[in-house]
Amino acid sequence: MNAKFLGLCLLVCMFSCKDNNTSKVVVDRDIKEYTIEQFMDNEVVSGGSFSSDNSTVLVSSNRSGIYNAYTIPVKGGEPTAITSSDSTSVRAVSYFPEDDRMLLTADGNGDEIDHIFVREVDGTIKNITPEKGAKAMFYGWSEDDKYLYFESNKRNPRYFDVYKMSVADYTSEMIYQDDSGLTLSGMSTDENYFALSKSLNTNDSDLFLYDVKTKATTKINDNLSNNASEAFSKDNSTLFYTTDDGSEFSYLMSYNLETQQKTKVLEKSWDISGAGITSNGTYMVVYVNDDGKNVIDVFDAKTMTPIDLPDFGDKSITSVMFSEDESWMRMYVGGSNAPSDLYTYNLKTKEQYKLTHVLNDAINAADLVTAKVVRYKSFDGTVIPAIYYLPHQAAVTHKVPAMVWVHGGPGGQTRQGFSSLIQYMVNHGYAVLAVNNRGSSGYGKTFFQMDDLNHGEKDLQDCVEGKNWLATQPEIDADKIGIIGGSYGGYMTMAALTYTPEAFDVGVNLFGVTNWIRTLKSIPPYWESFRTSLYLELGDPFSADSTRLKRISPLFHTDKVTKPLIVLQGAQDPRVLQVESDEIVENVRKNGVPVEYVLFEDEGHGFVKKENQIESYSRILKFLDKYLKKETETVNENPALKETENI
Repeated sequence: MNAKFLGLCLLVCMFSCKDNNTSKVVVDRDIKEYTIEQFMDNEVVSGGSFSSDNSTVLVSSNRSGIYNAYTIPVKGGEPTAITSSDSTSVRAVSYFPEDDRMLLTADGNGDEIDHIFVREVDGTIKNITPEKGAKAMFYGWSEDDKYLYFESNKRNPRYFDVYKMSVADYTSEMIYQDDSGLTLSGMSTDENYFALSKSLNTNDSDLFLYDVKTKATTKINDNLSNNASEAFSKDNSTLFYTTDDGSEFSYLMSYNLETQQKTKVLEKSWDISGAGITSNGTYMVVYVNDDGKNVIDVFDAKTMTPIDLPDFGDKSITSVMFSEDESWMRMYVGGSNAPSDLYTYNLKTKEQYKLTHVLNDAINAADLVTAKVVRYKSFDGTVIPAIYYLPHQAAVTHKVPAMVWVHGGPGGQTRQGFSSLIQYMVNHGYAVLAVNNRGSSGYGKTFFQMDDLNHGEKDLQDCVEGKNWLATQPEIDADKIGIIGGSYGGYMTMAALTYTPEAFDVGVNLFGVTNWIRTLKSIPPYWESFRTSLYLELGDPFSADSTRLKRISPLFHTDKVTKPLIVLQGAQDPRVLQVESDEIVENVRKNGVPVEYVLFEDEGHGFVKKENQIESYSRILKFLDKYLKKETETVNENPALKETENI
């Protein structure tokens, strides 16, 4: 895990490019406004592991209101429910390679203490990593399919060891013990080599190769750079890894395990964010972060020539996976105005099948808005990339209010993809500008480092300049612009209301950090491997840095907040503790400022249950209608909103 993402990121993915005519659309028909229930009746599907006979794929879906596991016939058909949880989300991981058993994972209502479960052929479900309080994460299958590998911190809460478990009786043995904060990032199929990474700071990490036979550890990179293991070749001769050594962006390299020779394999004009090799070594899949948009190339692994993929027009392939025999590929296809559907593709016959129809039939796709990438200059001339959603209803003669959207992190990035919350806001007449402020990933290592040790300062000014950019747009009501964000974006919302109190008219804070000293002191023990990196970027709360951390923490300066605020929080959140929201709400209310607080007892860092998403998103819109649009006649006064609402 990249330390800069802190695990704090609210993973809201968005945006695809569009031509400059977006802002000039004048709609000659009525745009239907949809309820939040209609938007949340969209289905979210993820995963897609092929069964051993390629007859079905195993996926996760929230069609029941919470995530459960389902199977779908490989050529399409009705999903079959595998689990029926009505409380904790259950995610599908993988079919077993040689039979119809399934691996599943679940935590405790968002507490992030994940366990691995097996769904037996007879339907019974068994927790195979039952150690209380310990996280377990599936890593992969052995070459002979007789074992599975997983990581767990059951021995020491601060470090993750690697285990090998028999699929016959679920007994396991440790095959790598970590006592130094090195993170497993790859393993050769013969188990002779482990790729290990060490976080140095939020931008750089060392990559090591551990030889099981000789016990020798070799450092792969020569210079300070960001390095990540991607895949071992199937003949165990080569390690493929990404690095940004000598470059603003990451590129793909190979490392010969015998000769130690390094060779550049592939370079793009943006970050190569990942790569993988299929089961038999026939194909290499390469992921590129192209201006915040996922671009996927599939190559013949021997010749590195690209293979043809299906063309989906203005939609993008966002994820792929191959069957064990490499005869089938599954793909997710979507965009900023279309939630991703699952397709399968037979590489031999070239036939493709659409397995899902996730957009609610009640929603006319033409009523949804395609975003476009824009750029503007910040206060010091730095060019800031952002993604712009303009409602169809907006026009020079019909100006609309707007929201500056701030992603999570620090170091996250607003990506291109579908967001029900953003489309809901835009559908109801709010423009959204999602700012990728300095310090965001995906735009080069220099840009990525620009917010180090100045959080809540220059990056906040980038958001304010985003507001100023919005105010110059002819379709925007310059007197009605607010700010919204989750996690680190929630912090930026509070920082904006605190340190630039006149810049924005309202704030929407979703589980945002408000006291950096407490948050940095209370990070979970399983983040130990990048604790130092985190402190290098944000500051060490146990040192003189605490003076600055207190200065940039909104909790200690709430007397400056004068604009209406809504705060939403999950009680089970292990990253941003509930007390962060409790205290900011209590203190801001002392100013006589309108403050609404919505607390979900059964959510963690982000809201995953549909009923809670419906409640939270509808409350956000009602808040904006009341305090930004100022349509008070459409909102019933409810004195209870002045108090905390536990849901």
